[in-house]
Amino acid sequence: MSDRADEGGVALAAVPDGASCDAFEQIGAVADAVLYEGYLLYPYRRSSPKNRVRWQFGVLLPRNWVERDGPVTPGISGSADSWYQQTECLLRAPHADAVVRVRVRYLQMQDKQVEAAGGNGRHRPVESLRTADGTTHLSFEEAVPREAELVVPLEELLRGGRSTAAGAAAGTESEALPGGAGRTVRRRGEVRAATTAVAEPLAPGLYRLRVRTENTGAAPDPRSPRPEALRQALIATHTLVGGDGVEFVSLIDPPEGLVEQARGCRNAFTFPVLGGAPGDRTTGAAMLSAPIILPDRPQVAPESPGDLHDAAEIDEILTLRTMLLTDEEKAEARATDPRAARILDRVDSMPREVFSRLHGAIRSLTPVPPPAERPAWWQEGGDDGLAPTTDTALVDGVCVGGGSRVRLHPRGRGADAQDMFLDGRTAHIAAVFHDVDGSVHLAVTVDDDPAAELHGWYGRFHYFRPDEVELLGHMDTPEPAGPPRSPRSRSPRPGRPADRPQEGRSDGSP
Repeated sequence: MSDRADEGGVALAAVPDGASCDAFEQIGAVADAVLYEGYLLYPYRRSSPKNRVRWQFGVLLPRNWVERDGPVTPGISGSADSWYQQTECLLRAPHADAVVRVRVRYLQMQDKQVEAAGGNGRHRPVESLRTADGTTHLSFEEAVPREAELVVPLEELLRGGRSTAAGAAAGTESEALPGGAGRTVRRRGEVRAATTAVAEPLAPGLYRLRVRTENTGAAPDPRSPRPEALRQALIATHTLVGGDGVEFVSLIDPPEGLVEQARGCRNAFTFPVLGGAPGDRTTGAAMLSAPIILPDRPQVAPESPGDLHDAAEIDEILTLRTMLLTDEEKAEARATDPRAARILDRVDSMPREVFSRLHGAIRSLTPVPPPAERPAWWQEGGDDGLAPTTDTALVDGVCVGGGSRVRLHPRGRGADAQDMFLDGRTAHIAAVFHDVDGSVHLAVTVDDDPAAELHGWYGRFHYFRPDEVELLGHMDTPEPAGPPRSPRSRSPRPGRPADRPQEGRSDGSP
C-alpha cells in the first residue's frame, strides 16, 4: 500500500475494492451484541422487575410522542429517547468510482400473547398456560431483528444523497399449542422510518459522510405510556458503514492533520467507532455507529461462548448465577423467551474447560517490579502506611496530591472513550492511589461538573495517570520536604478528614 499527500495535505491510501462485506462480517459479533444488549437481563424471568422496564438503548420513537413536552436535546447518549439518530464520520476515497454501503439495524417489538382455547372455537388471552406435556407458555414482549441497506456511489452522495425506507410492516402470526390447549399469537405494529445518506467534500480525497435515520410515524396518542409507543419504535438502532474504494477515519484518535475535521463531525444519540480486527491504524474499512459508547475496533472476548445480553456484567459471574437458579426459576425463564431458553441450555451443558476460560485471560504482560520491603498486597499489613488523600505523586517533576488543580489530557491511544470527552477540562485531585503493580493513578473531580461535590463526598472519581494531566499553578499543590514517598516508606495512615473523600471507595477502575 502506498500513501501520497495531496495539495491539501491529506494522505491518501490505496483502498482495496470489495472490503466492506468482509469488514461487516468482522464487526458482526459486536453489532449483534449491541442489537440485543439489555434485551433480557438475569435472571431472565418475566417476573423479574428489571425485565419489566426494557428497551433502553437506541430507541427511536414517533416524533410527536418524543416531543410532546418540547424538542429533544441532541447528544451522543443513546440511552435517551429520540425520534432520530445521526452519524457523521470522515471517509477517504482516492478514486472517483468509490461506493459507500450503509446498513441500519434495529429490533421491532412483537407482542407474544398466549390464548387458551374456549368453546365454539374461540380463544381468550391469558398470562400463562400449561399444556399437557408439562410445558408452561407465557405472554411476553419479544422483538424481531430488522435492517435496511443503502449501496450508493460516492458521486451520488456528493450530489445530494439518497434516502430509503427503513421501516417494517405490521404482521400477525398464530401457532397452535400441543393438545389443542390454545395458541400463541404474535402481533407487530407498523414501524415507519427512513434513512438518508449524504456526503460533502472537505479536501481532495476527504469527505464527511452523514447518515440520518428518522422515525417518520406518528403516535395515535402522544400522551400514551411508553410501552404503547414502543410498538411503533426502532429499538437498539445502530448503523454499519463500509464501502468499496473507501476507508474511514477514527473520531476518537484521528490521524495527525485531521483532528479539526474529526471534531467537526456532529453525532446525535449515537457515536461511530472503527470496526475490524485490533490494530494501531487510525483508519479502517468500516465503522459501527452504536447507541452505546464503544472504543475503536471493539471485540467480543474469544473466551465468551455466547451472548448473555448484559455486556456490563462478567460472563463468569452471570454464568455462575444462572447455574444456581432453581428448577422453578429456570422453567419460568425458558417460558419467558426462546433466547433465555438458549442461555440456560448453554449454561447447563457448558464443558468444564469452556467454563474455566471464563475465569480470566492475560492479554499483555508488564515488567515485574523489584520485591518490596513490605508485605505483599494480599498479606496482612500490605496496605499499612497508604493514605490516598495525603499521598503525593510527580507531575512534570512537581509533587501533586489532594487539592492540586490540573488540566486533563487523556492519552491519544488506549484511553477510555468516556475519558476522551474530558480532554482539556480542568479538575482537582482528590486522592493519589498506588496500584498493586506499582502504577499510580490520580483520582480527580471535574471542576465544571455540577455534582463534583457530591462525587467527592462518596468517593466517585475519574482516574488518570500522572502523564495524562497538566499541573495548573502551585497554589493548592502540597509541598513535602522531600521527594514523593514510595509505597514502602509511608507514614501510618491518618484518620479521614471530614472534608476529604472516604478512602478506598470508587465506582470504577483507573
